[in-house]
Amino acid sequence: MPKKNKKIILRIGLFLIILIVTGLLLINRNNVQKFARYGYPGIFLVSLFSNATLIMPIPGIAFTSAMGAVFDPFWVAIAAGMGAALGEITGYLAGFSGQVIVSNQEWYDQVVNWMARYGFLSILIMAIIPNPVFDLAGMAAGMMRMPLLKFLTWCLIGKIIKMLLFAYSGASIFNYFLELFLK
Repeated sequence: MPKKNKKIILRIGLFLIILIVTGLLLINRNNVQKFARYGYPGIFLVSLFSNATLIMPIPGIAFTSAMGAVFDPFWVAIAAGMGAALGEITGYLAGFSGQVIVSNQEWYDQVVNWMARYGFLSILIMAIIPNPVFDLAGMAAGMMRMPLLKFLTWCLIGKIIKMLLFAYSGASIFNYFLELFLK
């Protein structure tokens, strides 16, 4: 089999796997929350699954805020940030496979242009900002053949910063209401 055909088959296979994982996570999104009882590994898994879906994220930030009120917010952010960064590999692989779902959209072209201009800084900033379309950055990074390790490194830094904000916010809000009702 020619090398070109093997690449096409690999790309189609990757894309199908990503669609199946996304579908399974969306169907079972209520069961994902049960992982919280496993502490930090559970937080990691919920965050991983929350970010492994394409375009239609399962809300993981609210979960991170809630867990920040229950566990040490710093370690919640580390676990959630690591899970979130690894979950973003699905978007990267979708772009790498060449099967970008939204490639004809004007805003996707803007993301690609921004990433071409600012490189890894764009991954960092988009990972920090809470937005449901970070997958576009992952797809663009994969399509542009950005090295996976560099993508994951900047994504991890950004996701941990974002999760620190949400975990500590959740802890602060919880402590505020606890003080309010215990007075």
